[in-house]
Amino acid sequence: MQQQKPLEGAQLVIMTIALSLATFMQVLDSTIANVAIPTIAGNLGSSLSQGTWVITSFGVANAISIPITGWLAKRVGEVKLFVWSTVAFAIASWACGVSNSLTMLIFFRVIQGIVAGPLIPLSQSLLLSNYPPAKRSIALALWSMTVIVAPICGPILGGYISDNYHWGWIFFINVPIGIAVVIMTLQTLRGRETRTEQRRIDGVGLALLIIGIGSLQVMLDRGKELDWFASNEIIILTIVAVVAISFLIVWELTDDNPIV
Repeated sequence: MQQQKPLEGAQLVIMTIALSLATFMQVLDSTIANVAIPTIAGNLGSSLSQGTWVITSFGVANAISIPITGWLAKRVGEVKLFVWSTVAFAIASWACGVSNSLTMLIFFRVIQGIVAGPLIPLSQSLLLSNYPPAKRSIALALWSMTVIVAPICGPILGGYISDNYHWGWIFFINVPIGIAVVIMTLQTLRGRETRTEQRRIDGVGLALLIIGIGSLQVMLDRGKELDWFASNEIIILTIVAVVAISFLIVWELTDDNPIV
């Protein structure tokens, strides 16, 4: 990473707000739809069990994309990846809000989950690398507050919106937040890009990651609904997850360019 002078004054405050808002937006979106599932499923003519895929699809995609953030950041740079992830997240949020079928909504929730993956690790990394060393503990404390508060606000806000407005506003609220984050990030971090290097994609590792983490996340999300190991689906998902993750660990420890 390039050695640059830490930000100070108003620039430091603006950057902190931008990165905290991005974290808040991402964490909020992982819980805000939970209480609105009955409303969403009913409005889109689907069953409640089908509606839960709105939550599962986001969680699976997010769990897969987070581990490859480091590799992507090395390829394109942390600031650029953060900005483009925020832009894509806002667009995907808008697309979720205008969805007129459950299939369409789930598709865009997958996209939303994928592009949301880099937001949390990058916000923390950018925060620490641009803060004065003496104030980094304060930066982490402020960042942690958003991670704690957002899951609490999610269900409350989701329930209020679904009861009083169209459920699409659960996702639309991310659009102005995303725009604000992009503007503030470009204002403070443009020209402070991290070093990049061209690394080949570890195709085998990526495939094992998708299969293993994807199976594990689906198993955890649907376990309660299917009565855990009384269900053959959960048993199969568990076996696939254990085997794939075991192979992933061995492969990543021996590969010259690991994806994780």
